[in-house]
Amino acid sequence: GRRGGPVADELTAAGATFTPGDRRDTAVLRDLLRPGADLLVDTVGLTRDDARQLLPFLEDVGSTVFVSSKAVYADEQGRHANSLDKPVFGGAVTELQPTVAAGDGDPTGRDGYGAAKVAAEQVLLDHGAPVTVVRPSKVYGVGIGRPREWFVVRRALDGRERILLADHGRSVDHTTAASGIGSLVRLVADAPDRRILNVADDTAPSVLEIVRTIAGHLDHPFDEVLLDADAPAFVGTTPWTTPTPFVLDTTAARSLGWEPPVFATAVRPELDWLVETAHAVPVGSDVPWADDPFWDRLFDYGPEDAALALLSLSRD
Repeated sequence: GRRGGPVADELTAAGATFTPGDRRDTAVLRDLLRPGADLLVDTVGLTRDDARQLLPFLEDVGSTVFVSSKAVYADEQGRHANSLDKPVFGGAVTELQPTVAAGDGDPTGRDGYGAAKVAAEQVLLDHGAPVTVVRPSKVYGVGIGRPREWFVVRRALDGRERILLADHGRSVDHTTAASGIGSLVRLVADAPDRRILNVADDTAPSVLEIVRTIAGHLDHPFDEVLLDADAPAFVGTTPWTTPTPFVLDTTAARSLGWEPPVFATAVRPELDWLVETAHAVPVGSDVPWADDPFWDRLFDYGPEDAALALLSLSRD
């Protein structure tokens, strides 16, 4: 990692060795991987060049795991998770679903991320070494940099009594527990091979199910306001809101003996961490992830209150 921190301290206490450095620093990689390794897990690699940096060392690694993303998948019209027009799939997406074309464009751009991941996947799989590519969706877990569950947790901490959900809270965008990725990595480490595996929770909860799960754990039931299609723009939008379902088929991983986590159980440690982190923040400060532009408008309660007022008037 580029720097230490609570996660590094915890791992070190458990017997790991932490080396400060940048994943893209060739000298750092050479020093770490030249002696070989039983298992290499790359959670940072994104581009074709990132993947090429690993090639000189793969023959001396027992098993390599590259963490990719469900953003690589495209529907028949070429639409993907990050496109303006969202993809439409006929059912759960398997590893055989076509992907976006490999590319070397801006990986931080809307169309560049999935293309960059595909390019990196291809470089590693074409090498011939035992590389497992895993493709998660909407990852959550303790210490994550963008905790989507904060959308609900903060509302509970702010004392919000009502929560507005677009499309009656029926949106489905598969969730993936970080612990599930970890257990799958542990499994494939003992069975190295060249393959691609989807990794996601046991079932794909709807937005309404996610909200109820989090609210139940926090003992903060909300008055759920389920909005219709004519609701004001952006009101009721959540980090899991999508116009069409995006569900990953995990049959291939299950066939190896992997047991996917259940969201309602696996999310609890992260929820406790979010609450503890929020309570530990000094007065006048904010949580570490607050500056992420991802949260823009998601906590703008003004439009929500205005919509509630309109709904109340229309009912009267």
